[in-house]
Amino acid sequence: MSLVVTEIADGVGTLTLNNPEGRNTLTAPMVAEIVAAMDAFESDDGVGAVVVTGAGPAFCAGADLGNLAEADGTSLGRIYEGFLRIARSPLPTVAAVNGAAVGAGMNLALGCDVRIAAARARFDTRFLQLGIHPGGGHTWMLRRLAGPQTAMATVVFGEVLDGAEAERVGVVWRCVPDDELAAAAHALAARAAAVPRELVITAKRTIADMADVADHPAAVARELEPQLWSTRQPWFAERLAAMQARISGRSS
Repeated sequence: MSLVVTEIADGVGTLTLNNPEGRNTLTAPMVAEIVAAMDAFESDDGVGAVVVTGAGPAFCAGADLGNLAEADGTSLGRIYEGFLRIARSPLPTVAAVNGAAVGAGMNLALGCDVRIAAARARFDTRFLQLGIHPGGGHTWMLRRLAGPQTAMATVVFGEVLDGAEAERVGVVWRCVPDDELAAAAHALAARAAAVPRELVITAKRTIADMADVADHPAAVARELEPQLWSTRQPWFAERLAAMQARISGRSS
């Protein structure tokens, strides 16, 4: 049985962790399949966005790290590659968090660009409760996304967030009823996939680069080159002509 199932529809590649009996725990074989799936999506010009979700009751219940007393940076890195590969993707990514996202499983969600959560979702860092320091960039991602207070409350004080609470504190973009999660995540991703692929990849890279931009004038300068580049592309002329035709039709 494949540990990762993929499908493509409406320009959206969906990657589903497929070990529900093991609560989609990250293992070395699953990580290898995640990497292969992302490689395939990115090499397919028909895929413009990716949704990541889990089969069964859990999104991802963490990582199978084996004997941690014997772990080193290399062995941890091999497991962490499961979410780091997705975090590095140039394509826009949406986590559809359908259940428990625990430890490294929460990292998998945090590593996506946007998170949509089912009401039944659970965001549980759990590192300290297991007697282990957070890893994989967990504290950096969480603090950057939701601020130091939320990072402290979840990591140090052990607060577990359901979908609604995760939305309230800014860990997720939106919480939806459980049975609406797949459709909501797909619809969101499809809007990105409807944009010319090279343009959306460039815009995602610009947003990431803005973390190092100091002020508004510098931001204007940073956007100038890619904006001018976009106006020289055939899709801009096509879309501008279509918009002008619609305006002309309404006014006649």
